[in-house]
Amino acid sequence: MDNRTNTVFWAIIACLLWSTAAPGIKIGLEFSTPLHFAGVRFVISGLLILPFTVRPSAYISIIRGNIRIIMLVTMFQTVLNYILFYKGMDLVPGAIGAIVIGSQPLIIALTAALMIKEETLNLRKVSIIIIGISGVILVSLGRQGLKLGTAGELLGVIMILGANTCSAISNVVVSKKGKGINPFVLSSFSLLAGGLLIWLLSLLTEPPFIYPRGEGAVTYWISLGWLSFMSSVAFTIWYILLQRPGVKVSDLNFYKFIIPVFGAIISWLLIEGERPQWLTITGMVVITASLILFYRCSHQKQAC
Repeated sequence: MDNRTNTVFWAIIACLLWSTAAPGIKIGLEFSTPLHFAGVRFVISGLLILPFTVRPSAYISIIRGNIRIIMLVTMFQTVLNYILFYKGMDLVPGAIGAIVIGSQPLIIALTAALMIKEETLNLRKVSIIIIGISGVILVSLGRQGLKLGTAGELLGVIMILGANTCSAISNVVVSKKGKGINPFVLSSFSLLAGGLLIWLLSLLTEPPFIYPRGEGAVTYWISLGWLSFMSSVAFTIWYILLQRPGVKVSDLNFYKFIIPVFGAIISWLLIEGERPQWLTITGMVVITASLILFYRCSHQKQAC
């Protein structure tokens, strides 16, 4: 397996893991407030990675030597991104939220083009991204339909767009400035410290949380445990890939179009009342076509 194929393989693995997030969050939020759930999730994620990093003295040395970059990633990727994401998703219908989230590859491509000289946008790349976003819209329409009208819902859309922008900035920082930083240290600290900040904020802004009991407790802890494990693995993989020589931020993030496809399939399997619709299937076909076009385009000598 050559380096490029290896990168694509692990990018798909990370995106498959992230595709389980929406159903897991939907289940977990039945028992918890948004920021409390997010904070506890990321604290556990950061702790899960710690045994796979380095000895404590080396860990502290890496943090001290790269504190500015690591704190930027912590604030943009974990704190701001997920506060805006959870609060935004709480304000908008699920289908609208999925569509706005699905715009992430385009926002990241635009952000990377503005911040990194080597990242360029051309008509071909933008066209393929728009095809992918069209597929996301069809998947969302097939699952829930579109309903947007109140000022609160519009605010939710703006917050999710803000979350996408924060994630884009974080990806650029890791790719441009983070090369050489141990990715396990980067992911563990950013998740642990960011999770603590979100949890502390939840204490100030949300009602006191009472842990569920009985069958609800089992469901809550399973969803929280899986989301924590998933985040620890997916973010570590992503930071490793972003630091690889020759990997473009916009190209890597294009594979995130996989997330709504597998997210829909997982929802059909786990969430009662979720069933495949012809629009959803059509959207999946469109997304698959955009991925194939992108993969073929990136193999050609002409820049995609």
